[in-house]
Amino acid sequence: MIVSGLPRSGTSMMMQMLVAGGVPALTDHVRQPDDDNPKGYYEFEPVKRTRLDPSWVDSAAGSVVKMVHLLLYDLPPGHTYRVIFMKRKLEEVLASQAVMLARKGKKGAALSTERLKAVFEQQLEKVGLWLADQPHLEVLDAHYHEVISHPLLQAARINDFLGGKLNVEAAAGVVAPSLYRQRQA
Repeated sequence: MIVSGLPRSGTSMMMQMLVAGGVPALTDHVRQPDDDNPKGYYEFEPVKRTRLDPSWVDSAAGSVVKMVHLLLYDLPPGHTYRVIFMKRKLEEVLASQAVMLARKGKKGAALSTERLKAVFEQQLEKVGLWLADQPHLEVLDAHYHEVISHPLLQAARINDFLGGKLNVEAAAGVVAPSLYRQRQA
């Protein structure tokens, strides 16, 4: 199982939900919790090198792993994957990214906000079309705002997608609306 989406789209929150609901996570804890993700990032470094070394995939059965959207193309064939794809307003993603970079004292991409938004829109459209055309990938879109606003309902949707293996109440219970900090109207 995979949780994917743009950076800052709620993928860590979804990982927290799945873990709380009883799904083991494939994570290495290299990236530690911080002010931007106080409950952790749930990342697994080998995912970033999947194109060169997909060996981690064989040991991931029964676990959930987080992959940024552009790495989905690198998943090796021969496996069936369930993908929960996080969606969030691009204005919120960009605002969250800007705050995180500023907090770390880093400079963002050398693109204007509007240009970066256009790049993300193109990437999301392309990956969406690709995902729809992959018979070995089942995809459930999860909208960040809906998960924050209706965690129990969304956890039930996710449970249905996973075949009834999720503790819905426990998954919904970790959603923290107070962490929805870059809310855009």
